Amino acid sequence: MRNRRRNNDSPVERLRRAIDCLPVATREAMLAGVRSNERIIVGAYVDGAGGVCPMLAAHRAGARTDFLSFARSWDRFARANKRPRVASEREVSMLVRQLHASLAEDGGTSFDVAIAEHRKLLSSGRRARAALAAEADPRGEIRARRLGGPAAPARGAARLAQMLSPGRMKMISGTRHAGEVPIR
Repeated sequence: MRNRRRNNDSPVERLRRAIDCLPVATREAMLAGVRSNERIIVGAYVDGAGGVCPMLAAHRAGARTDFLSFARSWDRFARANKRPRVASEREVSMLVRQLHASLAEDGGTSFDVAIAEHRKLLSSGRRARAALAAEADPRGEIRARRLGGPAAPARGAARLAQMLSPGRMKMISGTRHAGEVPIR
């Protein structure tokens, strides 16, 4: 049997976790987009009557984020079937409340801040490596010599023959037999 942890989270908890993973700008744009659109739909990106999903509403409000887990959790929360439908007033109000709560709890430790810090560290590391490479670039003659002369392979062969000799110590019993060659 597989040791797999079952996920017993409710659809509301999954939706909230997906919202919390969105960048702050996307959450703000989604909130504005959901408020400005009359038809928020479930089960598709768009429908033929002008309805949009919350991610497309955020996209149209200026946040260019593609986050598939939000779309899946939104459809799971709203119990989307095979055909798109208009989200109920309750579903939209729950989404708006979850967005408000997520924005209120965000204490400056969002993914946007973490990504910006990471990119800053990467760029400073690249500059340091480039400066070090420019500093260490030799302008003079490069000298190389062979490590070990022609006798090096012969010494290696003798050592190998010594290790494979029939008089080696028995590892199981720890005893030595006559005619053995000790390995050093």
